[in-house]
Amino acid sequence: MQGFFDQVYRIVAQIPPGKVATYGQIAALLGEPRNARVVGWAMHYAPKELGLPCHRVVNKSGGMGPGYLFGPGQQRMLLESEGVTFKENGCIDMSKHLWEPFLKD
Repeated sequence: MQGFFDQVYRIVAQIPPGKVATYGQIAALLGEPRNARVVGWAMHYAPKELGLPCHRVVNKSGGMGPGYLFGPGQQRMLLESEGVTFKENGCIDMSKHLWEPFLKD
């Protein structure tokens, strides 16, 4: 399991400011499209000393998880400080902010 977590951390470290990735997207990038929940576990147990931008990982609807270390309010504040915009329903505008690692920004 630790090997998978390490792979998750390498991907999360690449998500640029102003972009987000989903748990399922990260799992699919690792060739494990059914392991979105395991990506969530990896985020939960991510060592702070890695300095990962965990706030940039969200659910498939662009919603923020209640399990974020300092709560969804803090996660939203961090994302907004990077220019991420939200729709009226409180979800991230994924059409603007979904990270597409194989396309040039």
